[in-house]
Amino acid sequence: MLTVETRHAIHPAHAKTMDTAALRDNFLTEGMFADGEIRLVYTHYDRFVMGGAVPGAKTLVLDVVDETKTPSFLDRREMGIVNIGDTGMVSADGETYTLNSGDVLYLGMGTGAVSFSGAGRFYITSAPAHAKFPNKLVTLADCVEVKMGDVENSNKRTIKQFIHPNVMESCQLILGYTSLEDGSVWNTIPSHIHDRRMEAYLYWGMDDASRVLHLMGEPTETRHLMIANEEGAISPPWSIHSGAGIGKYTFIWAMAGDNVDYTDMDFIQPEDLR
Repeated sequence: MLTVETRHAIHPAHAKTMDTAALRDNFLTEGMFADGEIRLVYTHYDRFVMGGAVPGAKTLVLDVVDETKTPSFLDRREMGIVNIGDTGMVSADGETYTLNSGDVLYLGMGTGAVSFSGAGRFYITSAPAHAKFPNKLVTLADCVEVKMGDVENSNKRTIKQFIHPNVMESCQLILGYTSLEDGSVWNTIPSHIHDRRMEAYLYWGMDDASRVLHLMGEPTETRHLMIANEEGAISPPWSIHSGAGIGKYTFIWAMAGDNVDYTDMDFIQPEDLR
Protein backbone atom coordinates (compact mmCIF):
# COMPACT_ATOMS: atom_id res chain seq x y z
CA MET A 1 0.00 0.00 0.00
CA LEU A 2 2.93 2.37 0.69
CA THR A 3 6.13 2.70 -1.31
CA VAL A 4 8.79 5.38 -0.82
CA GLU A 5 11.57 6.30 -3.23
CA THR A 6 14.53 8.41 -2.06
CA ARG A 7 16.13 11.06 -4.28
CA HIS A 8 19.50 12.46 -3.23
CA ALA A 9 20.56 16.04 -3.84
CA ILE A 10 22.60 16.69 -7.01
CA HIS A 11 25.34 19.30 -7.35
CA PRO A 12 25.02 21.52 -10.45
CA ALA A 13 28.48 20.44 -11.65
CA HIS A 14 27.25 16.83 -11.57
CA ALA A 15 24.06 17.73 -13.42
CA LYS A 16 26.13 19.12 -16.32
CA THR A 17 27.50 15.64 -16.98
CA MET A 18 24.15 13.81 -17.07
CA ASP A 19 22.59 12.30 -20.16
CA THR A 20 18.82 12.18 -20.71
CA ALA A 21 18.32 8.97 -18.75
CA ALA A 22 20.26 10.28 -15.74
CA LEU A 23 18.39 13.58 -15.75
CA ARG A 24 15.07 11.72 -15.76
CA ASP A 25 16.21 9.32 -13.02
CA ASN A 26 17.17 12.19 -10.73
CA PHE A 27 14.70 15.00 -11.46
CA LEU A 28 11.55 13.44 -12.98
CA THR A 29 8.91 11.78 -10.80
CA GLU A 30 6.83 9.19 -12.65
CA GLY A 31 4.19 6.68 -11.60
CA MET A 32 3.12 8.41 -8.39
CA PHE A 33 -0.60 7.67 -8.93
CA ALA A 34 -1.53 3.98 -8.73
CA ASP A 35 -4.92 2.56 -7.79
CA GLY A 36 -5.04 1.36 -4.19
CA GLU A 37 -1.61 2.71 -3.31
CA ILE A 38 0.27 5.59 -1.71
CA ARG A 39 3.55 6.32 -3.49
CA LEU A 40 5.96 8.91 -2.12
CA VAL A 41 9.24 10.44 -3.29
CA TYR A 42 11.44 11.53 -0.36
CA THR A 43 13.94 14.13 -1.56
CA HIS A 44 17.08 15.48 0.07
CA TYR A 45 16.16 18.98 -1.11
CA ASP A 46 14.89 20.56 2.12
CA ARG A 47 13.59 17.06 2.96
CA PHE A 48 10.62 17.75 0.70
CA VAL A 49 8.24 14.86 -0.03
CA MET A 50 5.89 14.56 -2.99
CA GLY A 51 3.63 11.71 -4.00
CA GLY A 52 0.17 10.40 -4.74
CA ALA A 53 -2.66 8.51 -3.05
CA VAL A 54 -5.40 6.84 -5.12
CA PRO A 55 -7.79 5.02 -2.75
CA GLY A 56 -10.28 3.66 -5.30
CA ALA A 57 -12.40 1.12 -3.45
CA LYS A 58 -10.08 1.13 -0.45
CA THR A 59 -9.28 3.47 2.42
CA LEU A 60 -5.58 4.29 2.40
CA VAL A 61 -3.80 5.33 5.60
CA LEU A 62 -0.57 7.32 5.69
CA ASP A 63 1.02 7.05 9.12
CA VAL A 64 4.46 5.50 9.62
CA VAL A 65 7.10 6.31 7.00
CA ASP A 66 10.42 4.71 7.87
CA GLU A 67 12.43 7.40 6.06
CA THR A 68 11.46 10.06 8.64
CA LYS A 69 12.30 7.88 11.68
CA THR A 70 9.38 9.40 13.61
CA PRO A 71 6.43 7.52 15.14
CA SER A 72 4.07 9.14 12.61
CA PHE A 73 4.85 10.90 9.33
CA LEU A 74 3.48 14.28 10.44
CA ASP A 75 5.08 14.34 13.89
CA ARG A 76 7.64 16.89 12.66
CA ARG A 77 6.08 17.79 9.30
CA GLU A 78 3.26 19.70 7.62
CA MET A 79 1.38 18.55 4.52
CA GLY A 80 -0.47 20.00 1.55
CA ILE A 81 -2.89 17.78 -0.38
CA VAL A 82 -4.42 18.65 -3.77
CA ASN A 83 -7.27 16.59 -5.21
CA ILE A 84 -6.70 16.23 -8.96
CA GLY A 85 -9.45 13.64 -9.38
CA ASP A 86 -13.16 13.33 -8.60
CA THR A 87 -14.59 14.07 -5.16
CA GLY A 88 -12.80 12.31 -2.32
CA MET A 89 -12.37 12.46 1.43
CA VAL A 90 -9.37 12.97 3.69
CA SER A 91 -9.65 12.20 7.41
CA ALA A 92 -7.16 13.53 9.94
CA ASP A 93 -7.10 14.51 13.61
CA GLY A 94 -10.74 13.46 14.12
CA GLU A 95 -12.10 15.46 11.16
CA THR A 96 -13.18 14.38 7.68
CA TYR A 97 -12.75 16.84 4.82
CA THR A 98 -14.46 16.54 1.45
CA LEU A 99 -12.23 17.67 -1.41
CA ASN A 100 -13.67 18.39 -4.83
CA SER A 101 -11.37 18.50 -7.83
CA GLY A 102 -8.89 21.35 -7.38
CA ASP A 103 -9.40 21.79 -3.63
CA VAL A 104 -6.41 21.87 -1.28
CA LEU A 105 -6.12 20.63 2.31
CA TYR A 106 -3.40 21.81 4.68
CA LEU A 107 -2.48 19.59 7.64
CA GLY A 108 -0.24 20.95 10.37
CA MET A 109 2.56 19.35 12.33
CA GLY A 110 1.45 16.67 14.77
CA THR A 111 -1.80 15.86 12.99
CA GLY A 112 -1.23 12.09 13.16
CA ALA A 113 -2.39 9.44 10.70
CA VAL A 114 -4.09 10.59 7.49
CA SER A 115 -6.76 8.53 5.68
CA PHE A 116 -7.76 8.85 2.02
CA SER A 117 -11.02 7.54 0.57
CA GLY A 118 -13.45 8.09 -2.29
CA ALA A 119 -12.84 8.83 -5.96
CA GLY A 120 -10.07 11.39 -5.45
CA ARG A 121 -6.58 11.34 -6.86
CA PHE A 122 -4.63 13.04 -4.11
CA TYR A 123 -1.32 14.78 -4.77
CA ILE A 124 0.67 14.89 -1.52
CA THR A 125 3.38 17.42 -0.63
CA SER A 126 5.15 17.69 2.70
CA ALA A 127 8.02 19.57 4.33
CA PRO A 128 9.56 19.59 7.82
CA ALA A 129 7.91 21.97 10.27
CA HIS A 130 9.03 23.55 13.52
CA ALA A 131 5.65 25.04 14.52
CA LYS A 132 2.05 23.84 14.36
CA PHE A 133 -0.57 25.70 12.36
CA PRO A 134 -4.28 24.80 12.16
CA ASN A 135 -5.54 22.30 9.63
CA LYS A 136 -7.43 24.10 6.88
CA LEU A 137 -9.43 23.18 3.78
CA VAL A 138 -8.95 25.78 1.04
CA THR A 139 -11.48 25.37 -1.75
CA LEU A 140 -11.37 26.92 -5.20
CA ALA A 141 -13.71 29.61 -3.89
CA ASP A 142 -11.27 30.45 -1.08
CA CYS A 143 -8.03 30.75 -3.04
CA VAL A 144 -6.47 34.01 -4.25
CA GLU A 145 -6.22 34.37 -8.03
CA VAL A 146 -3.50 36.35 -9.80
CA LYS A 147 -3.67 37.00 -13.55
CA MET A 148 -0.35 37.19 -15.37
CA GLY A 149 1.10 37.24 -18.88
CA ASP A 150 -0.47 38.12 -22.20
CA VAL A 151 -1.55 36.56 -25.47
CA GLU A 152 1.23 38.29 -27.42
CA ASN A 153 3.86 36.35 -25.47
CA SER A 154 1.86 33.12 -25.35
CA ASN A 155 1.94 33.09 -21.55
CA LYS A 156 -1.46 34.33 -20.37
CA ARG A 157 -2.16 32.39 -17.20
CA THR A 158 -3.99 32.32 -13.88
CA ILE A 159 -2.11 31.65 -10.66
CA LYS A 160 -4.18 30.23 -7.81
CA GLN A 161 -2.66 30.60 -4.35
CA PHE A 162 -3.79 28.15 -1.64
CA ILE A 163 -1.15 27.47 1.03
CA HIS A 164 0.21 30.96 0.83
CA PRO A 165 0.59 34.01 3.12
CA ASN A 166 -2.19 35.75 1.16
CA VAL A 167 -4.58 32.96 2.20
CA MET A 168 -3.36 31.26 5.38
CA GLU A 169 -0.37 30.61 7.61
CA SER A 170 1.99 27.67 7.28
CA CYS A 171 5.46 26.91 8.59
CA GLN A 172 7.48 26.70 5.36
CA LEU A 173 5.31 24.90 2.81
CA ILE A 174 3.90 27.09 0.02
CA LEU A 175 1.55 25.65 -2.62
CA GLY A 176 -0.67 26.69 -5.47
CA TYR A 177 -1.17 26.03 -9.14
CA THR A 178 -1.06 27.80 -12.45
CA SER A 179 -3.36 27.23 -15.45
CA LEU A 180 -2.57 28.38 -18.97
CA GLU A 181 -5.23 30.17 -21.02
CA ASP A 182 -6.27 28.79 -24.41
CA GLY A 183 -3.54 29.47 -26.95
CA SER A 184 -0.87 30.12 -24.32
CA VAL A 185 1.89 27.58 -23.74
CA TRP A 186 4.73 29.20 -21.76
CA ASN A 187 4.75 29.02 -17.96
CA THR A 188 6.96 30.95 -15.56
CA ILE A 189 8.50 33.26 -18.16
CA PRO A 190 10.85 35.00 -17.57
CA SER A 191 12.42 32.12 -15.74
CA HIS A 192 13.89 32.43 -12.28
CA ILE A 193 15.79 30.72 -9.51
CA HIS A 194 15.49 31.11 -5.76
CA ASP A 195 18.59 29.81 -4.07
CA ARG A 196 16.81 29.94 -0.72
CA ARG A 197 14.12 27.40 -1.62
CA MET A 198 13.62 24.23 -3.60
CA GLU A 199 10.49 23.73 -5.68
CA ALA A 200 8.54 20.84 -7.16
CA TYR A 201 6.08 20.80 -10.04
CA LEU A 202 3.27 18.40 -10.90
CA TYR A 203 1.83 18.71 -14.40
CA TRP A 204 -1.86 17.92 -14.53
CA GLY A 205 -4.93 18.13 -16.80
CA MET A 206 -3.12 17.11 -19.98
CA ASP A 207 -4.14 14.75 -22.76
CA ASP A 208 -2.33 11.42 -22.75
CA ALA A 209 -0.40 12.31 -25.91
CA SER A 210 0.57 15.81 -24.75
CA ARG A 211 3.89 16.73 -23.18
CA VAL A 212 5.48 19.70 -21.44
CA LEU A 213 9.01 20.71 -22.32
CA HIS A 214 10.22 21.48 -18.79
CA LEU A 215 13.37 23.59 -18.67
CA MET A 216 15.81 23.11 -15.81
CA GLY A 217 19.49 23.52 -15.01
CA GLU A 218 21.70 26.50 -14.27
CA PRO A 219 20.83 29.58 -16.35
CA THR A 220 24.00 29.16 -18.42
CA GLU A 221 23.73 25.33 -18.57
CA THR A 222 20.08 24.60 -19.27
CA ARG A 223 18.72 21.09 -19.59
CA HIS A 224 15.21 19.79 -20.23
CA LEU A 225 12.72 17.06 -19.36
CA MET A 226 9.79 15.91 -21.49
CA ILE A 227 6.97 15.43 -18.99
CA ALA A 228 3.58 13.71 -19.35
CA ASN A 229 0.32 14.15 -17.44
CA GLU A 230 0.52 13.51 -13.67
CA GLU A 231 4.32 13.48 -13.74
CA GLY A 232 6.44 15.82 -11.67
CA ALA A 233 9.75 17.65 -11.68
CA ILE A 234 12.07 18.21 -8.74
CA SER A 235 13.72 21.62 -8.99
CA PRO A 236 16.88 22.21 -6.91
CA PRO A 237 17.53 25.72 -5.57
CA TRP A 238 20.20 26.29 -8.24
CA SER A 239 17.91 25.37 -11.14
CA ILE A 240 15.58 27.39 -13.30
CA HIS A 241 12.07 26.01 -13.77
CA SER A 242 9.89 26.99 -16.67
CA GLY A 243 8.54 25.36 -19.78
CA ALA A 244 6.13 25.13 -22.67
CA GLY A 245 3.36 22.61 -23.23
CA ILE A 246 1.20 21.09 -25.94
CA GLY A 247 -2.47 21.97 -25.41
CA LYS A 248 -4.06 22.87 -22.09
CA TYR A 249 -2.28 22.07 -18.86
CA THR A 250 -1.99 23.09 -15.23
CA PHE A 251 1.04 22.77 -12.99
CA ILE A 252 0.99 22.55 -9.22
CA TRP A 253 3.94 24.29 -7.60
CA ALA A 254 5.07 23.63 -4.07
CA MET A 255 8.09 25.06 -2.26
CA ALA A 256 10.05 24.64 0.95
CA GLY A 257 13.02 26.53 2.29
CA ASP A 258 14.14 29.60 4.19
CA ASN A 259 11.11 31.86 3.78
CA VAL A 260 7.50 32.02 2.60
CA ASP A 261 7.91 35.07 0.36
CA TYR A 262 6.50 33.90 -2.98
CA THR A 263 8.02 36.92 -4.77
CA ASP A 264 11.55 36.15 -3.53
CA MET A 265 12.90 35.28 -6.98
CA ASP A 266 16.03 36.01 -8.98
CA PHE A 267 14.73 36.49 -12.52
CA ILE A 268 16.64 35.28 -15.55
CA GLN A 269 15.70 36.98 -18.80
CA PRO A 270 15.43 34.83 -21.96
CA GLU A 271 18.42 36.55 -23.56
CA ASP A 272 20.59 35.44 -20.62
CA LEU A 273 19.72 31.74 -20.87
CA ARG A 274 22.09 29.34 -22.55
